Amino acid sequence: MRMNKKYTGLVSAGLALALILPGCSSGNQEKGEAVKASDEPAKTESAGGSPVEISFWNMFGGGEGEFVDQIIKDFNDSQKEVTVKQLRLESNEYYAKLSTALSSSKGPDIAIAHVDRISPFVKAQQIVPVDELASKVGFDLKEISDSNMQSVSYEGKPYAVPLDTHFHMFYYNKDILQKAGLLNEDGTPKLGDLTPAGFEQTLADIQAKVPDVQAMAVNTPYFQEPFLNLYYEAGGDILNSDMTKASINNPQALDVLKFYLDVFNNKYADLNDKTPWDTFHNGKAAFWFGGVWEAGLLLGDESLHIGAMPLPPIFGSQTHWASSHTLVIPSYVTPEKQEAAAKFMKYFSEIGGETWGQAGHVPANSKVTTSDAYKSLPYRSEFIEAQKTVKFAPPTDKYTTIITTISEELQNIIFGSESPEDGLAKLEKQINEVLEN
Repeated sequence: MRMNKKYTGLVSAGLALALILPGCSSGNQEKGEAVKASDEPAKTESAGGSPVEISFWNMFGGGEGEFVDQIIKDFNDSQKEVTVKQLRLESNEYYAKLSTALSSSKGPDIAIAHVDRISPFVKAQQIVPVDELASKVGFDLKEISDSNMQSVSYEGKPYAVPLDTHFHMFYYNKDILQKAGLLNEDGTPKLGDLTPAGFEQTLADIQAKVPDVQAMAVNTPYFQEPFLNLYYEAGGDILNSDMTKASINNPQALDVLKFYLDVFNNKYADLNDKTPWDTFHNGKAAFWFGGVWEAGLLLGDESLHIGAMPLPPIFGSQTHWASSHTLVIPSYVTPEKQEAAAKFMKYFSEIGGETWGQAGHVPANSKVTTSDAYKSLPYRSEFIEAQKTVKFAPPTDKYTTIITTISEELQNIIFGSESPEDGLAKLEKQINEVLEN
């Protein structure tokens, strides 16, 4: 999901969160256009056999919105028991409005929520477990990958249906690498020694031979994502195992920050590039850590000569940041509408997942990812490989505040307001204060 209006991607909540919540975030954050909902009261099952009408809130704009529109249309056309009517909200206001709706018991019958946003809703008992509802409508949750189901489970109960996993891929421009002498015969990049120093040497080689481009565009507007990718590779965690203390002020985080500062200081990447996603898309950068949601734009046009692979293990492993879109059902929804919502959940996961996979996100339902239709899409085997080593956010209801804090402090560090050492110490203190309150 992202900020370039040509891209589609994830949503963030609130103006501050638009800077941090990834889900799809590489600068091309999705910009939802509001879709007006009817003021007419929702229909319920009547003696005449009218369909149950349910309201569905989401924040998907651009290309993603088109895929969701298609899924809703296909579902409504496929049966006569349930009618889904959507309300699409602007991405920068979505979670504020959803939180208000859940707390006031006036809002959607089913809604999108990122996996790292559901913990407060579970704690406040504002959303319901979905296992019994899934069973009622014949939806086997074992179809969903284990990592996805674990990410939405609290005390052994699943509180959402994961629709996908989204994360970053390592996109590369084949034309630039060819000029730099760094393209293998099979069209993959020659990366050399996969260590921080080795990767910097590869960037230096590109800079020397193709000086009119950035060797690597770095997502500085949403720097928390490229930072977390390499920090997780290095074995780092944001919090300790019981989520009571910050665990980010350590040598791994310092090494990752120094690596990125080297990249900026050596001009391998432009620190002041406000739209790095456009820079890469326009052929002005060799490498890009970009979201899977950018696949349609970057890989759908063969004339761009762009390839994709899992992020290289520069810091020792291929563990990397990830998030997930999920479907949740508010606790105020009537039993009749809860069951109707569960039917839509089942359809979106099993059938709509085929359409959703075209948007770039890796569907959570194994029926979809093992299908020939999905596997025939460009580079999807690479996507599935990368999905195996994802790391979700810690399941704390304070994560939104924590990741906002991380985002703001990382900006201070990379733009030179604070040294990496001082910034990490300050970040540790701030996160601990959040956890204590």
